[in-house]
Amino acid sequence: MSTYNLKDSTVAIHGGRTLDSHASSILFPLYQTSTFVHDAVGVNKGFSYSRVSNPTVDALEKAIGALEATPPAVCFRTGMAAITTLLLSVLKCGDHAVISDVVYGGTMRLFREVLDNLGITASFVDTSDVANVEAAITPATRIVLIETPGNPTLKLTDIEAVSQVTKRHSILLAVDNTFLTPILQKPLDLGADISILSTTKYIDGHNATVGGSIATRDEKLLERICLVRKTLGTTQAPFEAWLTLQGIKTLPARLRLHCEGAEVIARWLETHPAVERVYYPGLDSFPQKALAEKQQRAPGAMIAFELKAGAEVAIRALNSVQLCSRAESLGGLETLITHPSSTTHADVDPELRCRLGISDGLIRLSVGLEAPEDIIADLEQAFAAAVSGVGTKEVPHEIR
Repeated sequence: MSTYNLKDSTVAIHGGRTLDSHASSILFPLYQTSTFVHDAVGVNKGFSYSRVSNPTVDALEKAIGALEATPPAVCFRTGMAAITTLLLSVLKCGDHAVISDVVYGGTMRLFREVLDNLGITASFVDTSDVANVEAAITPATRIVLIETPGNPTLKLTDIEAVSQVTKRHSILLAVDNTFLTPILQKPLDLGADISILSTTKYIDGHNATVGGSIATRDEKLLERICLVRKTLGTTQAPFEAWLTLQGIKTLPARLRLHCEGAEVIARWLETHPAVERVYYPGLDSFPQKALAEKQQRAPGAMIAFELKAGAEVAIRALNSVQLCSRAESLGGLETLITHPSSTTHADVDPELRCRLGISDGLIRLSVGLEAPEDIIADLEQAFAAAVSGVGTKEVPHEIR
């Protein structure tokens, strides 16, 4: 089906989807198989081994490609598998990458523990200032990878401005668009070459799978990524692909509700006497609100905040929530509350975390689909418990 001029909610349900050839099931079948029988030597129906390709994974790739307005995406076992495969597809020993300084901690760890040892280097810079990107580019630079909004402080990077720099230097621009998805931000339309998603998050939306995807309009680059994926064995599994296919159908509707709830909660947090600072692109106090309005369709549903009383009270508040779930993910139906400095960014040097604004007292909130009034009530009681010193668990020694 052509998705030209169709609305996102229609594309999410129908885009890139076909009925199976056997029974015309409205849900594409789960091909839970490792291998496929050949009709004759060298003759098959397009599939030979699920590490290379699988019909259910192919169906997911077409559905994501329809959302991204690209050829079928390439899907991976995890979001980090997608980033790793991309970087190994375009970088070799002696090459260099420019990366957003506020980025998922696993991306930093990938360079420090793996790619540095292969002679591939990176500069982590504040990409919110395009001049920093320009200054960091060397003759060895092959790719700029930005994450916007950044994890966990929600710092933004102007995709269009950075794309003008990368095009001038003839290097690739990749955008990790996990926090917004192509429903709320379209990096390729803003000049990026590559869009990366952790499908674990909003794309699945139900905390049921882990996965990742890469979308691009560059057919040659797609071929290269597929070859490296086949070689590394980072292909998404059929069952996870099948579950993710179902989650995509409700993505626009879920995001609308996520964003509505997040705005209510962010405004409440900003007026709460116990809260020192709130990071949310929909607030007038957010320093990059104008950029958010320029390149995003909505502020998103991620919030970060700090309490006035400091790190120990923040930890006690995290340990006192009853409705929100303490967990290391985002984008699901359930509201998840996270302590980045001990989870997503635990492997980042403490001094660097501090410079990046990831304090020991920073709290990240992924707003789910519960009634915002109920989430607010839970946070209110958690703040009260934390301030009174009756949090349910001890504050870790390293935070004291």
